[in-house]
Amino acid sequence: MSDMSEHEHEPVRGLPGFLPAGEELLWQGAPSWKALARRAFHTRKLAAYFGVLLLWRGISAWSANQSVQEAVVAVIWLLPLAIAAVGIMGLLAWLVSRTTVYTVTSQRIVLRIGVVLSITFNIPYRVIESAALRVYADGTGDIPLTMSGADRIAYLNLWPHTRPWRIARPEPMLRAIPDAARVGEILSSALAAAVGGAARPVRNANPGSLTPAVKSRRPESLVSATR
Repeated sequence: MSDMSEHEHEPVRGLPGFLPAGEELLWQGAPSWKALARRAFHTRKLAAYFGVLLLWRGISAWSANQSVQEAVVAVIWLLPLAIAAVGIMGLLAWLVSRTTVYTVTSQRIVLRIGVVLSITFNIPYRVIESAALRVYADGTGDIPLTMSGADRIAYLNLWPHTRPWRIARPEPMLRAIPDAARVGEILSSALAAAVGGAARPVRNANPGSLTPAVKSRRPESLVSATR
């Protein structure tokens, strides 16, 4: 089923309704499924694990005085399982990417997520305490959001669109987005404009670090979700 038929009720792609007067659409995008497969579904680590397992199985068979042909057969029997496991994780990443729309407007961030059950989270800038940026070598990156106030979105409701291991205080995250540096600059300017501050350029000199983008001066508690 195509994305259009699944979400034909949307008046605007990725949004639960038309933008109010005065609100401007600044950016829309989705995760890169290849980057998502590597970093959220760990396909490379899974492939490496099965590679070691296949090697160990072959060496064990050969060490048990089996012929080379028998050792190869022992490895081949396990190979379909390895291919299936990596393939399933890759397929899940592709489905997540296809059913996800991240939206940045002049007033909020909207996450339309969910492969089986679609849900839309509206996160106004006034509840965002800070945003951060992590850019990888391929240009994709993550933008986690630290939220103020008492309201939280459950970690399981967000995954994989959340910063890993922040379970007690989940941080919604625009994950594996292409051209992440440019999106970070757009978001930084929008956040600064929303709170009446000056935008600070988002730079990522160290790909292994998270660089703060901008902090809100008006923390409030309001997060809405529509199914």
